[in-house]
Amino acid sequence: MSEAALTVQGLDKTFGGLHAVKQVDFIVPHGSLTAVIGPNGAGKTTVFNLVTGLYAPDSGTVMFYGASLRDQSPVEIAKKGLIRTFQSARIYPGMTAIENVMAGAHLHRKTAAWQQMLWLGSARREERALIERAAALLDLVGLSAFRDVAATDLPMGSQKLLEIVRALMARPRLLLLDEPAAGLNDAETEELAALLRAIRDTGISVIVVEHNMSLVMGVADQVIVLDAGSVVASGSPRDIQQDARVIAAYVGQS
Repeated sequence: MSEAALTVQGLDKTFGGLHAVKQVDFIVPHGSLTAVIGPNGAGKTTVFNLVTGLYAPDSGTVMFYGASLRDQSPVEIAKKGLIRTFQSARIYPGMTAIENVMAGAHLHRKTAAWQQMLWLGSARREERALIERAAALLDLVGLSAFRDVAATDLPMGSQKLLEIVRALMARPRLLLLDEPAAGLNDAETEELAALLRAIRDTGISVIVVEHNMSLVMGVADQVIVLDAGSVVASGSPRDIQQDARVIAAYVGQS
């Protein structure tokens, strides 16, 4: 598919006297892995919130596979296949790991609530299919042994992976991950990198906001650099590593 997964043009947002996002433009090709980097306060998460409908832009357009997302709610946007995670792992308390993963499929359940309450055959079949898919995703990230453990008892790294596979249960066409490597150790970051590559290789487009430059440069097809709400550079990881402004501001080299 040659069509862009996401096209952002002239995105602008002001909060009171703070101009948080300034005329941001970028394109995410279908099936690509795009990283968005920049210092704290650069506007990265605000861009995510604008794209996913949590904030309404003051101006600009967001096109998802050629269709405008203007005036659509976060739920409507998610149903179209644009799914995101947040900086802090948002695990549902009182639920096991596999129950947390299964919760990601709620947008696509085919059986009605009354069918589930009466536990009709269609509801039972759908539930079995969801359990099988959730179990396969847990196995993918090495969490099969913890499927029946309370999700809140898992270490932070495991909770981060759990949140990503829960997002995969929503069958995303474009997956937005906000700092997925935060709080992970080196081994967990390596596992995350492998998972991100595997997701991209299935044809799911991915955007990652991330501070871990080693991870970014190792997995991204393209990198977008934000500073003070504006795009200051974009290109391949090699291009970004050689950009003097990026080296000075973000990589910390002279």
